Amino acid sequence: MSDDVFHLTPVDVRRFDFGSALRGYDKARVDEFRDQVAEELERLTRANAELEAKAKGFHEQLRAFRERDKALNDALITAQQLRAETREQAEREAQLILREARAEGEKVVEEARRTVRRLEAQVDALERARKAYLAHWRSFTERQIAELRAAEESPPPERPAPSEDAGVAREKAPSWLDEGGHDEDEAK
Repeated sequence: MSDDVFHLTPVDVRRFDFGSALRGYDKARVDEFRDQVAEELERLTRANAELEAKAKGFHEQLRAFRERDKALNDALITAQQLRAETREQAEREAQLILREARAEGEKVVEEARRTVRRLEAQVDALERARKAYLAHWRSFTERQIAELRAAEESPPPERPAPSEDAGVAREKAPSWLDEGGHDEDEAK
């Protein structure tokens, strides 16, 4: 018989009537055996109920552990994804910072190059101006020296005889010339 069709309880065993027959079993021994079977069934029923309660508790614990395990696995997966996303984000930010730094560095270098070129052009212009000034000054000085040499080598001008016009000429002569029409510094 299967468990679905036949369920025997201790009460069923105690109440079951075997009937009587002529030469049947000893009634006292059958009653005693029936009581033993009923007690054993009660014990087994209690043990089964305890085991089912424990099994139910274990199933609940197992379900809770599985939920925790699933939650831990989900948390682990989320943490790994977050770590990967954080790493990727950090790498993207680092690349962006590097690109910006390179661009800024190139900008600073280019500005420095323009400044150097501008300063070099200014230095070149100043050097040309200095050379032109020196050339002009040399030319001016050489002319002055040439005029001085020419003045030293030329004979002094002849003096006209004193006349009435000479007094007027003396009055018109520059103050740095002496009365004879000579430069005072040359006379000394």
